[in-house]
Amino acid sequence: MAAEPGKRSGSGPPSVPWESGADDLAARLSELARDLQRQDDADHTMETIVRAAVDVIPGVDAASISVVLGRRRVESHAATGDLPRAVDAIQMEVGQGPCLDAVYDQCTVSVPDVAADDRWPRFSRRAAGAGAGSMLSFQLYVEGDNLGALNLYAHKPRSFDEESAHVGLLFAAHAAVAYAGAQRQEQLRAGMTSRDLIGQAKGILMERHKVTGDQAFRLLVRASQDKNRRLHEIAEELVERGESSAFRAGQPRTR
Repeated sequence: MAAEPGKRSGSGPPSVPWESGADDLAARLSELARDLQRQDDADHTMETIVRAAVDVIPGVDAASISVVLGRRRVESHAATGDLPRAVDAIQMEVGQGPCLDAVYDQCTVSVPDVAADDRWPRFSRRAAGAGAGSMLSFQLYVEGDNLGALNLYAHKPRSFDEESAHVGLLFAAHAAVAYAGAQRQEQLRAGMTSRDLIGQAKGILMERHKVTGDQAFRLLVRASQDKNRRLHEIAEELVERGESSAFRAGQPRTR
């Protein structure tokens, strides 16, 4: 017998119809947006996203975020329990699965029954054995060669319905904006820290070798090129230790 409109199939309690639950969903998404604005880095933002996903999206037992760096290295972040950690590890090991498809190719990937799905033969059986009954994955962002996806897990098959997908898309849109903002803030902070270290390192070289600011900066650049190391790494070493292996003993060349 087909489920009534606005109700989820299965033995769980019926969910609120989209129309009547719209105000409640809007309020919860607004609360999520405020919580995300209070986070001060990407890690805390991801943790807030996955915790809220379990609370807000119907049918979700656990969640995680997959991050692909340089379109090659896959990392699992902010898993809410053992299930997402185990399934994410399987995907990274075999190099296939719904989270990776969501990251690379599609906005949304639905897996109603993990054990019966034949799209990822090296993944599905092992994921079901780890306790995954059904999954939903949403692409969060694509930024150059870095990508991310929100992964939702349920212990039982067919735990996600149209409402889950609908709310999940809205949720992922809010989460993507917040995560991108947190990344930009981290990049700005990192840039400011790097400039501060370089400024301090220049001051040390200016005092030690009686050179101008421009000459001190050229010394840092030459050391970076000669040693094939990042400029801020050499500056940090110089500031923290008072010296750096990147510079030869004696008066360095400024030309």
